[in-house]
Amino acid sequence: MSGDTYLAYDYPLLSAFWTMLVFFLWVMWFVLLFRIVVDIFRDDDLSGWAKAGWLAFCILLPFLGVFVYVIARGKNMGRREIKQARDQQQAFDSYVRETAKGAAPTSSVDELAKLSEIRARGDITDEEYNRAKQMVLSGSRH
Repeated sequence: MSGDTYLAYDYPLLSAFWTMLVFFLWVMWFVLLFRIVVDIFRDDDLSGWAKAGWLAFCILLPFLGVFVYVIARGKNMGRREIKQARDQQQAFDSYVRETAKGAAPTSSVDELAKLSEIRARGDITDEEYNRAKQMVLSGSRH
């Protein structure tokens, strides 16, 4: 019986593990490939022909193309990704600042118009309306 060899497929649990490992590596391969394609288009240092060359290399010879790209340009790939994340955060922060500045407080005229709409719907009584109106008018003098 010394000539018998056992493979992973002889044991169902190892077979399931092997299948999951292959599937995980396959998914990770596509994630890496798409990240490289995005990085090729994101890089402002490359000319159009260089981008086309790298893209053709990564599509026609995917394993070799990705391997060479990661070795040749992988260091700067992370830097470009960090730079883009910082730029997006700065754009978001400036948008929030501009939006917060542009939000003007409501005027007493707007508040009185809202109060009269609420009274017209019957949600508040005339007495409540007069009290709220006095509060709005006295608050606008300060």
